[in-house]
Amino acid sequence: MKHSKKLFIALCALAMSQTAYSAPQPLDHVAVQLNDGIILESEISNMIANVTANAKKSNQTLPSAEALRTQVIERLILTRLQLQTADRIGLSIGDLQLDQTIENIAKEQKSTVAEMQQELEKDGVSFSQYREQLREEITLGEIQRIQVQRRIQVSPQEVNNLVKLISEQGLKDVEFQIGHILIEIPSNPSSEQLESSSKRAEIVLKRLDEGEDFRSTAIASSSGPKALEGGIWDFMNINEMPTLFAEVISGAKKGDIFGPIKSGSGFHIIKVMDTRGLQTQEIDEVKSRHILLKPSPILSDDRAQAMLANFLKDIRSGDAEFGKLARQYSEDPGSATKGGELGWAEPSLYVPEFSQTLASLTPGQISEPFRTTHGWHIVQLEERRKTDATDKFNSNRAYQLIFRRKFNEELQNWLDEMRSDAYIEIFEPENLRG
Repeated sequence: MKHSKKLFIALCALAMSQTAYSAPQPLDHVAVQLNDGIILESEISNMIANVTANAKKSNQTLPSAEALRTQVIERLILTRLQLQTADRIGLSIGDLQLDQTIENIAKEQKSTVAEMQQELEKDGVSFSQYREQLREEITLGEIQRIQVQRRIQVSPQEVNNLVKLISEQGLKDVEFQIGHILIEIPSNPSSEQLESSSKRAEIVLKRLDEGEDFRSTAIASSSGPKALEGGIWDFMNINEMPTLFAEVISGAKKGDIFGPIKSGSGFHIIKVMDTRGLQTQEIDEVKSRHILLKPSPILSDDRAQAMLANFLKDIRSGDAEFGKLARQYSEDPGSATKGGELGWAEPSLYVPEFSQTLASLTPGQISEPFRTTHGWHIVQLEERRKTDATDKFNSNRAYQLIFRRKFNEELQNWLDEMRSDAYIEIFEPENLRG
């Protein structure tokens, strides 16, 4: 794929013109060209500073400056590719949606937005900086959900098999914290490339066996999704972790190392960093229903919000029924015919704004109109319950575990595909300075 370098040339010309008419001063410069976009040296420097500061707080050793820079560039590339995809499909998080999310976060923390702002500023973080970082995080979550969810199919047979397995064996009562290092291989690798990656994996494994710190080794060597976090995944039950992990760690104990294990993406090294008893014995679930209106050239944002406000007024006055309005107006094809009913689900499966709104409601309460990336909603929380994950394992929970496992696997596949299709040129610092 070939892309124009006009933007890069224009920036260089601008920098040259500035030096011609002003005293010499340090200038930011392009470090990476990525399709038609760029990554600036200042972005790399800022992330390196943040990673270094976090490592100091946790007494974590870091690899060489060169290795750390490589990992930071890789993380920025993947982040920017996702944001470019979001731009391409018109996904944007508006200020109203962002404000609602911040208000919900404040409520969850039993605080106010003003108090949150004061705490952030005490830590040296400007509120505007926090807002933009949160906007980016929401955008990344949404583009991943949109692009990856449609790649996932969970068959009734898979659900039934897991329910049967759980009923026979019980939900495994151990959660594992997994360390993961991926030595990547290119698409359609030659025999020489395969051999080179295999040798690198063996070298990394040997260093780990000799006692080298796993986290710093992962930051220096891994191409996996958690590389900058030292390769560490959060605690997971064996039924929800990626299949590759689950196949090798069943019955493993803390400190065990497995690998190299070859897959289509490369050679994997897996370490059991820690184990603990299953923490999620009971799972909070909600039963809810909603009405969704999607803004369009015909239906503006303001009009959609106003329509839902009128629906809410009519429901509260008794002049209309929620279910009938949902069947007539809701644009969610999965729930509209059922009167907007979403059934029982873990709130975390919904988009953040939807989940946070449900968290603020009491049973029977209907929300004010609110915005998500899907459109404008009103939602009614019908009931809450706690489900025993060990003794009363059900089909819905089985589906969620399978979905999470497949989501993690497909997310990495999507990122790999996106990266391989992109035009990427990294400019070495010494070349830029020269």
